[in-house]
Amino acid sequence: MRLSPLGLAAALLGAAGALPLSAQLPPPIPRAVLFGNPERSTPQLSPDGKRMAYLAPDKGVLNVWVRTVGQKDDKVITSDRKRGIRSYFWQPDGQHVLYVQDQDGDENWHLYQTGLDGATTRDLTPFKGVAAQIVALDERFPDTMLVGLNHRDPRVHDVYRLNLKNGALDLDTQNPGDVLGWETDHTLTVRGAQVMKPDGSTEIRVRDDAKSPWRTFLTWGADETNGGVASFTPDNKGLWVMSSVGANATRLVQVDLATGKQTVVSEDAAYDLGGLLVHPTKHTLEAVNYTKARREWVLLDKGLQPDFDALRKVRDGDLAVVSRDLADKTWLVAYTMDDGPVYWYAYDRAAKKADLLFSNQPKLEEAKLAKMQPVSFKAKDGMTIHGYLTLPVGLPPKNLPLIVNVHGGPWARDTWGYRPEVQWMANRGYAVLQVNFRGSTGYGKAYLNAGDREWGRKMHQDLLDGRDWAVKQGYADPKKVAIYGGSYGGYATLAGLAFTPTEFTCGVDIVGPSNLGTLLASIPPYWAPMKAMFTKRMGDSEAILTERSPLYKAGDIARPLLIAQGANDPRVKQAESDQIVAAMRKNNQPVDYLLFPDEGHGFARPENRMKFYAAAEAFLAQHLGGRVEAPTEAEKWDALKK
Repeated sequence: MRLSPLGLAAALLGAAGALPLSAQLPPPIPRAVLFGNPERSTPQLSPDGKRMAYLAPDKGVLNVWVRTVGQKDDKVITSDRKRGIRSYFWQPDGQHVLYVQDQDGDENWHLYQTGLDGATTRDLTPFKGVAAQIVALDERFPDTMLVGLNHRDPRVHDVYRLNLKNGALDLDTQNPGDVLGWETDHTLTVRGAQVMKPDGSTEIRVRDDAKSPWRTFLTWGADETNGGVASFTPDNKGLWVMSSVGANATRLVQVDLATGKQTVVSEDAAYDLGGLLVHPTKHTLEAVNYTKARREWVLLDKGLQPDFDALRKVRDGDLAVVSRDLADKTWLVAYTMDDGPVYWYAYDRAAKKADLLFSNQPKLEEAKLAKMQPVSFKAKDGMTIHGYLTLPVGLPPKNLPLIVNVHGGPWARDTWGYRPEVQWMANRGYAVLQVNFRGSTGYGKAYLNAGDREWGRKMHQDLLDGRDWAVKQGYADPKKVAIYGGSYGGYATLAGLAFTPTEFTCGVDIVGPSNLGTLLASIPPYWAPMKAMFTKRMGDSEAILTERSPLYKAGDIARPLLIAQGANDPRVKQAESDQIVAAMRKNNQPVDYLLFPDEGHGFARPENRMKFYAAAEAFLAQHLGGRVEAPTEAEKWDALKK
């Protein structure tokens, strides 16, 4: 682990006493509550509805627990001792749980199976350097699943049929070399394939059965949004396709496989389709949602209207049906709040009654958290840009230090709801602006395509325009504005300090690329089929990539910068941070560097998150003037020595 310069170490140890705390702010929320493990989260019902699994710490590490519904016989059934389990699901037999885990953030995911007694866990994909992908499971085939493995060729995933009883893997469908994703029908047969062509266009291929030849079924150009096959229709004779062809925003279209006839199922003029709600055994389409300022549901099966009417009365949060038993009698429903933790309820459909299971962090239930406000403003060129503003509780909403918190992707977006990072910043006394700059998804293809080849240009100008909007509205002190983000947000931080060196007071970059040329040259091999998307969105010439790379303007950085990096990051390699740190240190420029040897693209281990956020908190307080929770011994920089 690399050490920060002594100046930052001193700030970490002394900032708490050096800066005054505002008596108007609510009590400080400990970092351990905001960034530590949830107490419980992510519940899932067993197929028969008799058991419920969930994630909770065991010996300080997230593992899978199971309880009998209606009883208090909770038992941990997995034994991860390092990174913690973050993604799991029930095997259709109801007697096993499946989960994925990588090694120190390398994203070479392995699939594991564990029984309900917790006695035996086995690695079902025990191949070094291979990333497993979940293709499909089906309740009618409880001992079989389809997985994608890039074992034969690291650049592409073939589909294997996995026997969940004996662990046997048999090749089911070989990738011809250009397939990004696979789709199965309701007989667990691979019948759909999504391809990205060298020009960035998309091709959907289908076949009639496992022995029939593939044929091109649908195509669309590179300017369309990120659509694809959502599912086969219940009779396996059609596809539900997410597509922006003929519209501005992604909509849901049903396409007949025999005739090609297309029928629009649901659409919105301005917002992309978000997700589908499908019956667990009938496979009928019941509802869709769109993420606008907040998530909005559109019911296609009016038989669910009484259920949604009842659920909307439970809490004023964005609801999501996260699990159902096969009998469809019980739903598990999550409510995302902006000023509280995530709450999960068990909903009895017959009684139309929801019972609270738990929140992910009970210590936040009584805390005074900040509200997140949807906002919009005009960019310099007149384009309307959307985002969210969060103001600290208790302080007058004027002349506040501001953090422009930039989302990753960049082909993603910020959404409304509880975000630990945002609440941490607000609780320390900062206003927080999250800008869904052009190039963000969710707002239709015109919004997305407006970001093409605008890394470091108009995408960055949108952030500056958002900052200026916050200043003109009176919310922000123009002399105290930080830029902060991870992945693309880390790039935006580097670009902000390198390309516009006097516009921000300081910056925090988490796993951000500094050189777009080396970034594209070192992407994971299985991203190769979508290389065309990167060149379309980012640029396809060395001149463009060099011009937009902060590394080549590192000498212009004049404001303090904190960089954090995972040594095993497969997307943004360690070299991306190493090279800009080296360039800055050569010129004695103000940069502090945290390198975590057991992390990848982000920080999964709670102890590493604590170290990072302690450092970032002191750094921001030193330069913006917010308040600081004193670091624990484990969080101090001295604890990060090699």
